[in-house]
Amino acid sequence: MLQKFRKTFIGDSNFYRRVIMLALPMIIQNAVTSFVSFLDNIMVGQIGTEQMSGVAIVNQLLFVFNICIFGGVSGAGIFGTQFFGKGDDEGQKHCFRFKVYTVLLLSVAALLLSGFLGTELISLYLNDSGEVGDITLALKYGEEYMAVMMLSLIPFALCQAYVSTIRETGQTLIPMIASVCAVAVNLMLDYLLIFGSANIFGESDPLNIPAMGVRGAAIATVVARFAELLIVVIWTHTHPQKNRYIIGAYRSPKIPAAICKSILIKGTPLMVNEMMWASGMAVIAQCYAVRGLEVVAAQNISSTITNLFNIVYIQLGGCISVIVGQYLGAGKIKEARDADNKMIFFSVSCCAAVAAIMAVVGRFFPNIYNTEQVIRELAASLILVSALVMPLCAFSHCAYFTLRSGGKTIVTFLFDSVFTWVIMIPFAFVLANYTALPVVTVVFLVQFTEIIKVVIGFFMLRSGVWLQNIVSDSRAE
Repeated sequence: MLQKFRKTFIGDSNFYRRVIMLALPMIIQNAVTSFVSFLDNIMVGQIGTEQMSGVAIVNQLLFVFNICIFGGVSGAGIFGTQFFGKGDDEGQKHCFRFKVYTVLLLSVAALLLSGFLGTELISLYLNDSGEVGDITLALKYGEEYMAVMMLSLIPFALCQAYVSTIRETGQTLIPMIASVCAVAVNLMLDYLLIFGSANIFGESDPLNIPAMGVRGAAIATVVARFAELLIVVIWTHTHPQKNRYIIGAYRSPKIPAAICKSILIKGTPLMVNEMMWASGMAVIAQCYAVRGLEVVAAQNISSTITNLFNIVYIQLGGCISVIVGQYLGAGKIKEARDADNKMIFFSVSCCAAVAAIMAVVGRFFPNIYNTEQVIRELAASLILVSALVMPLCAFSHCAYFTLRSGGKTIVTFLFDSVFTWVIMIPFAFVLANYTALPVVTVVFLVQFTEIIKVVIGFFMLRSGVWLQNIVSDSRAE
C-alpha cells in the first residue's frame, strides 16, 4: 500500500525539478510583490487608521478588477496552453489577440464604473457602528487614492495579457524579473512620495517633494505598473524566437471564427466565474464591515499578511494549469492524470507546512502597524483563522485549476462562483447582521465552508471528467 501511495502521489527528481523550475520564479515574483504591498501597507498605516482604511477599501475594489482581468486572460489561456503543447503557434497567436481585446474592454468598463459610482462603492464599506476611526475621513482618503489608481488599470491589464501568454510557454523568469523591477520602483517611490523628500534628506532637501500621503502611494503604484508593462513588452518583441506567437500578432486584428467561438464558449463561463467570485469576496468583506471601521482596518492588515503566505499554494495551483494543460494538448491523458495527482499532493503538503509557520508567527505582524490596539488584536485573530483554513483552500484551488485545464469552465463556475453566492454570502450576511457572534467567529464559520468545496472537488477529480483535449478540433470547426 505504501508503494502504491508513493507511485501515485510522490514524483521522481525530474518531476519536482520541472515543477520547481516552473513555480519558483512565479513564487519569487509574487513573494516580492506581496512583500512590497506589505511594506506599502505599513507605510500608509503609519499615517493613520482612516488613511489605511480608505486605501484598503479601494484596494478591495481593485482586487475585483484584477481578478476580472485574470478571468479574461484565463479563458483564452486554457486554449493557448494546449495550442503550445500541440506546437500550434498560430493558434496561440489568436488567443493572445483575444486576450488583448478582452482586457481593454474590461479596463474601459472599470474606468466608467469608477468614474460614475466610485464614491458610492467606497461608502458601502463604511459604517459608524464601530468605536474606532472617522468614516468621513476614510471616505475622503479613499476617493483621493482611487482618483490616481485609475491610471494603473490599462497598463496592468495589458501586462497580464503578455505575462499570461509568456507563462503558457513555460517561461516564468522574465515575468518575475519585470515584477521585481516594478516593485523596486514602487518601493523607492512609496517612501519618497508618501512622506516627502524632506523626511529623507532633512533640511538640505534637494528635491523639495512634498508629503503626499495616500496620493503619493497611488502615484508610486501607477509608475510601477507602467515600468512592468514596458519591460515585458520590450522583451517579448525583441525575443520572437522564444515567443513565436508574437510574430505578426498586430499585423491583423482578425481571430478565426472557430477559435473565437471555442474561446467564448469555454472562456466566458471562466471570465464570468472570476468576476462573480471576486465580486463575492468584496461582498463578504462588506458584510464584515458592518461591524465597524476597526474591522475594515483589521481585515486590511490580516489580508496583507495572509497574501504573503498564500503565494505557495496559489502559484503551485497555477503550475497545474500549465503542466496538465500541456499534457492534455499533446493528447497524453495518462501523464496528465499522473502529474495532477502528484502536484496536488505536493501543493497541499507545502501549504500545510506554510500554514503552521503562519499560525506561529502571524500574530506578531500586526504590532508593526501604527494603529489602535483593538485593531492589532483583531487582525492577529483573523490571521490565525486564515492559517487554519489554508490547507483546505490549497486543495480546492488545485481542484479548480485541474478542472479548468481540461476546459470544464461551466463546472468551475458552479464550483467557485455559485458556491460563493449561494452558500458563503448569505451565510456571512446573516451571521454579520443578525447574530451577536464576535466578528472573528463569523469569519471562522464563513471561511470553513471551504470544506464543502474540498469534498465536491475530490469527487470531481476522481471522476476524471476533466481529462480531455479541447484544441484538437477547434481549428477545424
